[in-house]
Parts: sequence; C-alpha cells; structure tokens
Amino acid sequence: MNQRTVGRGTEYQRLTVSTADGVGWLILDRPEAANAFDALMLDELEQAWAQLDADPEVRVIVNAANGKAFCTGMDVVQVARDKAAMRLHSRRTRDAELKISSWHCGVWKPVIAAVNGVVAGGGLHLVADADIVIASEEASFVDPHVSVGQAVAYEAITLIRKSPMEAITRMALSGKGERISAERARELGIVSEVLPADRLRSAAASLATAVAANSPTALRATKKALWRSLEVGLSQARHEAAEQIWRLRDHPDHAEGARAWRDKRRPLWQPVNSVEVP
Repeated sequence: MNQRTVGRGTEYQRLTVSTADGVGWLILDRPEAANAFDALMLDELEQAWAQLDADPEVRVIVNAANGKAFCTGMDVVQVARDKAAMRLHSRRTRDAELKISSWHCGVWKPVIAAVNGVVAGGGLHLVADADIVIASEEASFVDPHVSVGQAVAYEAITLIRKSPMEAITRMALSGKGERISAERARELGIVSEVLPADRLRSAAASLATAVAANSPTALRATKKALWRSLEVGLSQARHEAAEQIWRLRDHPDHAEGARAWRDKRRPLWQPVNSVEVP
C-alpha cells in the first residue's frame, strides 16, 4: 500500500489525514473529548476537506473517527468557557456558511462516512452530508439540540431528503430522549450497511477502493447531479443530469471506458483536473 500521512504534530492536531491508493482518509482524532468540535477542529476540518479535494491522487474520501464515539457535536465545555473562540463559527451558522462537512466545503469527490459510535447534534452534519454511510453495530444517532434550548435545523433538513421525514422529525423533537440504533438507521436509509466494529474500517477501505476504480470525472459529475436533484424539481433535475451526461461524451474517459471494457483491462482514467469537461 502506497500511503502518505499528515497527522498529529505536523499540520493537524485534531485530525489524522492520509492517502493511500486513491483513497483519502479524514479521521477525527480527539477521542478524549468524544470527537466533539472545538474551534481548532472546525478550522482543521475546513483545511483537510480542501486538501483532500485538491489532491489529484485522491478519488474518494473516507471520514472516520478514532475512539468510542464518532462525533458528539459542538464542544459545550469550550462554548461555556470561551465564547470568543467560537465566534467565527457562530457567525457562519447565522449566515448559513458552515464549513464542517464535505458538502459545506464544496467537495465533489465521493465521501464515505464510517460511523463507529455515537453521533450527536452537530456530528450529524458529517452523516447527513456524506454520499455513503456505513456503521458499526455500536453506532447510534441522537440530536439533543431541543433538550438544551436550541433549534434543530441544518442536519435534519438534509436527513429528511434522504430518509422518511417522520423518523427524523421524531428524533429532532425528542432531543436527548431518543436514540436511533445502527440497525434502525439502516432501515431508515440513513446508513446502507451495519457491520461488527472490528470490520468497519476494512469494509470502508474495500468500498472506497471499489469507488476509486471508476472515472474521477464521471464520479464528480454523478455526485453533482444527484445532490442537485435535492434542490430542484424532478423535471429540472433530469434536464440538468442530461447535460452532465452529454458533456461527458466528449471527455477522454468516455472513450477510454469503452475501450478498456472491450479489451478487458483496467481503464487509464484522466485526473479530474487535467482535462476540462467541454
């Protein structure tokens, strides 16, 4: 495995970021605080998403976490003790300019979330905005915002476009009084697969490898078309998707894919930024 790592003591203190064989790994690494977002982690998330998105060797990104929890949302200890530290991120919340998830940061490479434990509150951004979510049997999902006098908004709004509204509304209105188990999350479509904890990372790696084998330009166009469909009506979404499909016909990967299929060999895809889509 050809691996390049940027981790603790170098660029990041709250994350571990590495790449291997076309897969970028963005791992939350604050297990002593249940991977809660403090101001530094929020700053580093924006930087890490941008770094992996700009890396031409990365075709797919896996978002995972070290420790027993995946992410427990905002660090309420820091919020209580040092409001100034969160001032920038509070303004971004107010102005709908958050930079927590891949979607917030305009990442159009596929993102897989591998959820190993509890996801609470703001941590649900990373689940709602991922393209594929898999989870360990120990994973659970809870939104305690209303239990501390806060409104549920961003995360639930995206989740009800991917899952039945009643279940997400129930979680949002119940606050800390209800958790969705990993298996129930699978039934609701929040996650696509539930695995034993000791198989989660390997399953994420295998899935990422399968995704990374495809044309990075086609992956980008597909993700854009699917996410855009959540924002517009059915007819407009289909019209815009047709434009994406047609433009790709003139991209080198379109012809290369057919030739590789005919020749029964691995395709030689163009890096996503090396050839502009007409």
